[in-house]
Amino acid sequence: MEILPYYQKEVVCLHCKNKFKSTKIRSKYIKLETHDTDFQPIYQNKEINPLLYNVFVCEHCGFSFTDDFTKYFAPSVKDAIKENITKQWTSRSYGGERTIQEGITAYKLGILCASLKKEKFVSIAGLALRVAWLYRILGQKDEEKRFLEIARDRYIDSYSREDYSGTQMSEIRVLYMIAELSRRVGARDLATRYFSMILEKQSSSIEPSLIEMAKERWQEMRT
Repeated sequence: MEILPYYQKEVVCLHCKNKFKSTKIRSKYIKLETHDTDFQPIYQNKEINPLLYNVFVCEHCGFSFTDDFTKYFAPSVKDAIKENITKQWTSRSYGGERTIQEGITAYKLGILCASLKKEKFVSIAGLALRVAWLYRILGQKDEEKRFLEIARDRYIDSYSREDYSGTQMSEIRVLYMIAELSRRVGARDLATRYFSMILEKQSSSIEPSLIEMAKERWQEMRT
């Protein structure tokens, strides 16, 4: 019997505590081919995209979240989620296989929930970046640019407040994302400033591959 690439995972909603099903992809079917310069993963099988399933969407209350969300809710946050999401929510499931458009919708719900819950800026940036990647797959350049700018701005917020501390994102990687996303949206001066900041830190960096990527983008801008 052939094992399908998709399987159902039971998830407990962080907000309402109800259980629901969400689809995931078995790791053996996820084969990375390469990365784009903003770290968009390019998979060998274009029909199976794990990016579509990062956000869990609660069918009961509409709260949408990822594994990166914290479990703590301030009392005022619970009220804000009820007013802005649950009251507007019509029960529906995102638990099956998702189209790219459904993946985009799930991420947008995740961005709204992360903003209301006051998750770290670096987490919100990551959600917006993934929306941009999905629009890139669809060839919708205006929407891709819009979400690259949102991601870039949240990375700037993260850098200024150092809220990336304690996450998988290092200072150099946050700087790189600000610079590269600025380059992609045509904000040349901003890109130049942040690439320069990376190169100034190269002697103390323990991420030589990122330094090399920054140098390559820097050279591309100068030619």
